[in-house]
Amino acid sequence: MTLSRWQAQGNVYLVAEKPLTAELVRSEVGDADGILEVRDRGRDWVEIAIWNTDGSLAEMSGNGTRIAARWLAEQTGAEIVTVRVGPREVAARMLGGPFVEQELSFAVGEPGIAAGFRYTPVDVGNPHAVVEADPAELLQIGPALETHPRFPNRTNVQVARRIDDSTIEARVWERGVGETESSGTSAIAVAAAFGAIDVKIRFPGGDLHVRLDGDRAYLTGTAEVASSSDAMP
Repeated sequence: MTLSRWQAQGNVYLVAEKPLTAELVRSEVGDADGILEVRDRGRDWVEIAIWNTDGSLAEMSGNGTRIAARWLAEQTGAEIVTVRVGPREVAARMLGGPFVEQELSFAVGEPGIAAGFRYTPVDVGNPHAVVEADPAELLQIGPALETHPRFPNRTNVQVARRIDDSTIEARVWERGVGETESSGTSAIAVAAAFGAIDVKIRFPGGDLHVRLDGDRAYLTGTAEVASSSDAMP
């Protein structure tokens, strides 16, 4: 069984159709940001587990679920795919070319201070702490917040600043991974923390578009095949 390699705005995941363990993930992940384990599937739905590079499981990933949706659509021709991650579901609609629009729920919490940094917590099916600052400060802020006692299960961290009315620049420190080029749920978290309704989130790996409507977020970005690896042992 081969591992297919996919990328979404610079965020790279491998897709595996066999059961995985933390040890196997750590030995096979290579330079990818994680592995998507396909646990079950139908014509227009797929159930996955999202593994981080350190062998831990993530509750959610915007870019990962978008890749899983495109992966299935390429095989079945489905225009709308439901991606299940544990108890959560993400609806994904195939657009023209490599673009996919996803619908996810989110909730913004009360701002707090940890490790000397003011942050806004946002739940997008996984935890985020958004700090308004120069994204160049990520390597200082990210590790300090990820493992702060305020977050007993650790947290994803975004450092962001507004560029103009329609653009926010951000960098991401992903829990269990470190800095990543892009993150779908992080894009939603940044938009929500900044109170943006319709905005482009600019990551090093590329731009993601976020539109918020009540407690629903509509995330648009790409998902494309990168390459394939050799079969897993």
